[in-house]
Amino acid sequence: MFRELLKKDYVIFDGAMGTMLQAAGMKMGETPELLSITDPDLLIGIHSKYIEAGADVIYANTFGANRYKLEGSGRTVEEVVSASVANAKEAVRRSGGRALVALDIGPIGQLLEPTGTLSFDEAYEMFAEIVNAGKEADLIVFETMTDLLEVKAGLLAAKENTDLPVVCTMSFEANMRTFTGCSVSSMALTLSGLGADAIGVNCSLGPAELEPVIAELVKWTRLPVVIKPNAGLPDPVTNTYKVGPDEFAELMERLRKYGIKVFGGCCGTTPDYIKALKKMLEEKGNISIERQV
Repeated sequence: MFRELLKKDYVIFDGAMGTMLQAAGMKMGETPELLSITDPDLLIGIHSKYIEAGADVIYANTFGANRYKLEGSGRTVEEVVSASVANAKEAVRRSGGRALVALDIGPIGQLLEPTGTLSFDEAYEMFAEIVNAGKEADLIVFETMTDLLEVKAGLLAAKENTDLPVVCTMSFEANMRTFTGCSVSSMALTLSGLGADAIGVNCSLGPAELEPVIAELVKWTRLPVVIKPNAGLPDPVTNTYKVGPDEFAELMERLRKYGIKVFGGCCGTTPDYIKALKKMLEEKGNISIERQV
């Protein structure tokens, strides 16, 4: 289904789950993924708002639902992932089937060898546990990744344990590298070669600051490109994001020239941002570019 969706002029992913949960009163230090079990109505409501705003794909509340982060919670990966996917599916059902559900997978939370102590095989096993628990989703998304070796482990686990389409997005800094030093070209060539269905960038920066990264990325891949920026950069004093929904959509409009296929939002982006993004794309359309790599 997702591969069919990619044949459209553009695809819209949802916005920030964490921002919405914090606005709903989630306490500091609370594990967001456990709310899928303790407060399913809250999650269904958030998903529904993103669908109503125009999202074609919503992310299940599974970003940190791995064995390491759930340790001591009293819940298993299977319990949390299955509940999270079920909540998203229920929101889709209530909308009349107007969106697909992505199994959202973030970094494990431990650095891989040689920088850290987690082995590649251990990372693979942890990702395989998540994807096997989330097979009811329509696609798998690895996001906010900074270590190319870690996302490689995740992509292999997804491809070897499911038939679901896989999207991979990494987070780049203004220096055009991830926190662990991965370059844009290395990401593009590695993940394309391993069979990702779409690749791109999310988090770290706003749409304006991400433009150099996008400009570089499209030189290295013919895969559909995903962009899911933050709502600008956070104010160092108030910690609020500086770019509003209309400005966000305007900045994303300027990025269409790179032939981006998938648009969405990360930290700070609420359903209002997705609604503004949808409106812009409906009015302006998208720019299709045949990239030569």
